[in-house]
Amino acid sequence: MQKIKNGSLLIAHPTMIDDTFFKSIILITHHNNDESIGLVINNPSKIKLHEIIDNLPKSDFPVYIGGPVAKNSIHYIHDLGDQIPNSIKIYDGLFFGGDFDIVKYMIWNKKINKNQIRFFAGYSGWEANQLENELRESSWIINQKNKNLCMQYSNRELWSKVLRKMNKKYAIWSNLPKDPSLN
Repeated sequence: MQKIKNGSLLIAHPTMIDDTFFKSIILITHHNNDESIGLVINNPSKIKLHEIIDNLPKSDFPVYIGGPVAKNSIHYIHDLGDQIPNSIKIYDGLFFGGDFDIVKYMIWNKKINKNQIRFFAGYSGWEANQLENELRESSWIINQKNKNLCMQYSNRELWSKVLRKMNKKYAIWSNLPKDPSLN
């Protein structure tokens, strides 16, 4: 079994029946012996950041659904590093969170654009050993770190695109319908 690390991408196995994670790709932002935390990178909403955060100018920053936990909280990943104090390095070139007042300042002053930062409502979380058990049950396929993939705005179609680029045994699943019995 592959080891989970910060920056790992979890790709939902085609047999995943949980609607929340069906055809999901999750970026692991934090992983230790006590917990794992990640963000679903391919589940867009129709909401823009300025619609849910007070005191922001109208903008084109979309909000993605990061997972089923704490959906009323906002999280973000970015490639700005030290420009946003208190950011947590996920791996070289990709960061989590940081001082949101600085982010708001950067948005107001047009010093940041949507290609540099992504926002998520909620997150995905696992208790100690829970994710490892799901991996043993083949619920997830671990893929390598990929900053470009994490920072691109996408939808559930990304899951199929990623599978087609992987090992041939996964590529055949890329066109899997939600309910194969209707095929």
